[in-house]
Amino acid sequence: MRKDTRSDCPVNLALEIFGDRWTLLVLRDVIFLGARHFRELLAGPERISSNILADRLAVLVEHGMLTKTDDPTHKQKVVYSLTERSIALVPVFAQLGIWGVRHLPAGDEHAARTAVLAAGGPALWAEFMDELREAHLGPHARLAPPGPGPSVTERLAPASLAALVAAGVHREA
Repeated sequence: MRKDTRSDCPVNLALEIFGDRWTLLVLRDVIFLGARHFRELLAGPERISSNILADRLAVLVEHGMLTKTDDPTHKQKVVYSLTERSIALVPVFAQLGIWGVRHLPAGDEHAARTAVLAAGGPALWAEFMDELREAHLGPHARLAPPGPGPSVTERLAPASLAALVAAGVHREA
């Protein structure tokens, strides 16, 4: 952790980690898009540069928001995983998305995913956080057993796809 923070105010301390234009977007892509490798994150919709991405990943690892492990399928790749600290941001992302849809010209695909999160509220967010715990920390990390029916991830994907199809950006197979 950095020792040269401006103050010990909790908002300031959070901004010391998240107060640039890229860090939350990197976490968003890991949380909602399932990106786990450098190249997947580099291909994100905002087109982050490789040097900025490398710096942000290092900061997130340093602050305990991500872990970095060797990829067992490829010796030159690493896998980034969420930690409990970053999984705890799901409600923050949901609220930011809800605010953004309400007050800004958000794209249909993102608005559709946000609508699912808004409709499900805190119960859905908790379920999604458990899915992330299982995917990134292991099945032992779940706080509750999986619910019946499709996962939150399985509910978010069709909402985004339906919005893309409706906009004529994507054709269903």
